[in-house]
Amino acid sequence: MKNLFLLSVIAVFAMSNVNAQEVTFGAKAGLNMASFSGDETGGVKAKTSFHVGAVAEIAISDVFSVQPELLFSAQGAKEDGGDGEFKSNYINLPIMAKYYVAEGLSVEAGPQVGLLISAEDEDGDDFKDEMSGIDFGLNLGVGYKMESGLNFAARYNLGLSNIWDYDGIGDFSQQNAVFQISVGYFFN
Repeated sequence: MKNLFLLSVIAVFAMSNVNAQEVTFGAKAGLNMASFSGDETGGVKAKTSFHVGAVAEIAISDVFSVQPELLFSAQGAKEDGGDGEFKSNYINLPIMAKYYVAEGLSVEAGPQVGLLISAEDEDGDDFKDEMSGIDFGLNLGVGYKMESGLNFAARYNLGLSNIWDYDGIGDFSQQNAVFQISVGYFFN
């Protein structure tokens, strides 16, 4: 996964020499429905939160582009049947390959790496030291971009790496699982 991410970053930088008319920049924000997948997740349910950040779309052809993003993403999970809540905040860097199947309509997929910036429970107890500082995932989604630059997307982030990292963890493994709905705008 680390090699795939590194190759994606190299590809984005290599393509940064394309014509300025083929690169558009923008911003996006939206709703997260975040939870955990993996071991012992029967007691958790989705936590509603948000994401916000900057995007760029690098056109490779009329139907294919690469979209790197830099996002703040509030994630975590809630206790099923209780008031417990776990909050984890990340700076995420997804690099999406976009294929336009029709005018404005795209299917998207790509790797994501996240940097954990904070983690706490509902009482404010800090859990950051018990979590892995880096999170790897795979994004799958669809998007629609209007000629005006306004765009909409729905995406699922499938966590690939264990979010927990502390002594005594053993074989216990949980991953982030985040469904996102976004609205954004590309500056033409």
